[in-house]
Amino acid sequence: MSVHPDPDLKPGDEAEPGTPGTGDDLCDTCGGSGKLSDGKTCPECEGTGHVVRGIGGG
Repeated sequence: MSVHPDPDLKPGDEAEPGTPGTGDDLCDTCGGSGKLSDGKTCPECEGTGHVVRGIGGG
């Protein structure tokens, strides 16, 4: 049995989009631009500039 990565998840995502307790946030790696300083596509957000993060509180 093989496990296939979720195509909706980007490397920087903490959860699937729409998961309760999460929200869209700017990517820390590219600062929300989707590009690195060398002009290449950001690998963490795959060029979107956004990642999904947990937003829960204590």
